[in-house]
Amino acid sequence: MSNQSTVVGSRWFDHIKGWYEHRHDFNILFMSYEDMKKDLRSAVLKICRFLEKELSEEVVDTVVKQASFQNMKTNPQANYDDIVKQEMGVRNNEGNFLRKGTIGDWKHHFTVEQNERFDQIFQREMKDFPLKFVWDINEE
Repeated sequence: MSNQSTVVGSRWFDHIKGWYEHRHDFNILFMSYEDMKKDLRSAVLKICRFLEKELSEEVVDTVVKQASFQNMKTNPQANYDDIVKQEMGVRNNEGNFLRKGTIGDWKHHFTVEQNERFDQIFQREMKDFPLKFVWDINEE
């Protein structure tokens, strides 16, 4: 019997690079949680440009309001809490499908050594990758 675990899916690096390699085949827009968290309105406008859809300022305001975390958390059409609880049971301490992420929260979970190791692996795996990843809300 092997001590290795079976993991469904693939490594994060392979996942991101694989989708990026096919960005033109499938017309993919890459957008990060951090981009949306920093400036949701700009993110909505970027999606509009990508979809070649012009929206009035009023409609953009409505989309931004509806896409806020607080609204999505309380909206049953956007929040799958009931389905998750019914089908899978509670999977985290909060029992919520939507968990409010905190940009830079990794600092509370990684040790200095783990962070240095991640940086080494990230640099090795993604050194020539053209997308920029933001790890802290204060990064540009």
